[in-house]
Amino acid sequence: MNTLLIASYLVAALGCSKDKESAPTNGLPAQLTIAADISTDGTGLVKFKASAKNATAYFFEFGNGITQADEDGELEHTYSTTGNNLYVVTVKASNSAGELTKSTQIRVNVASNEPGLVWSDEFNSNGAPDPSKWDYNIGTGDNGWGNQELQYYTNRAENVVVNNGVLRITAKKENYNGSAYTSARLLSKGKFTMKYGRVEVSAKMPEGVGTWPAIWMLGANIDQVSWPACGEIDIMEHLGRDQNNIYGTFHYPGRFGGNADGGTRRIENASTQFHTYSMEWRADKIQLFVDGLLIHSLNNSAAVPFNHDFFFILNVAMGGNFSGPVDPAFTSSSLEIDYIRVYE
Repeated sequence: MNTLLIASYLVAALGCSKDKESAPTNGLPAQLTIAADISTDGTGLVKFKASAKNATAYFFEFGNGITQADEDGELEHTYSTTGNNLYVVTVKASNSAGELTKSTQIRVNVASNEPGLVWSDEFNSNGAPDPSKWDYNIGTGDNGWGNQELQYYTNRAENVVVNNGVLRITAKKENYNGSAYTSARLLSKGKFTMKYGRVEVSAKMPEGVGTWPAIWMLGANIDQVSWPACGEIDIMEHLGRDQNNIYGTFHYPGRFGGNADGGTRRIENASTQFHTYSMEWRADKIQLFVDGLLIHSLNNSAAVPFNHDFFFILNVAMGGNFSGPVDPAFTSSSLEIDYIRVYE
């Protein structure tokens, strides 16, 4: 925030009377927190509430070049719902002597009213993921979910939580129910499926050799026809042993496992910055992208099982046939997802 702006506000707020000028300081501001109540009606309205011990004024930077001062820490701000809908909001608190706290931040994802948006999760509510949108796989599955993976999937907050506008799926090294690692695997099965359209996911990869995060889809008829007959679309996979190389892959009869139909695209800062992973799915073609760069495409037809409903899966696996051995020094790391959006 502009120092002159803060100073000017403090002069106005503290210099109104001789009594206020001579009032003693009530201690340094402390325990600063900020919360955001984000409207889902497409208007871009966000209600902020900041609080701190010994605070008499608050100073907001809304992440879009606009700043505002407020005495009680409760205010509203309306964002644009076009273009980039992610904003990092910074707040500081001041006491009556003008002494400032260190800044605190919160990430705000403003729901888009863009035509064609049919389903999304902006991960704006802290705590467990939205139960109306996500369920969990629990345990180890068959032979480590068929890939000799080493993790035990849970629904504990230690492994999966939404905080400050981001979903975090955390793989941890710990002994748990006979496994050496824990993680989480979310799925929209029974809650949301799609056929054709565009998918966008903003995500940041975990770090560490042995990590295997994935954003992927399975055919909703898997219980009837099994895998790979149901089809599998791996919108994004990343391997800690192959840092910054993004995999996009299709699995179907005749092309699955080590013979899958896929490609790769190398990027920078996969584990330190958010990137956009997307899919364009039509009756004649499916294309997978990272930051708008093509990873791989498939000519869709009746000969492959990609013309029916699919559901989403978000997970971080550890080890396994594809990922390989885990670094013994690994302790924990998270796949962070800012949003997932589906357009017609």
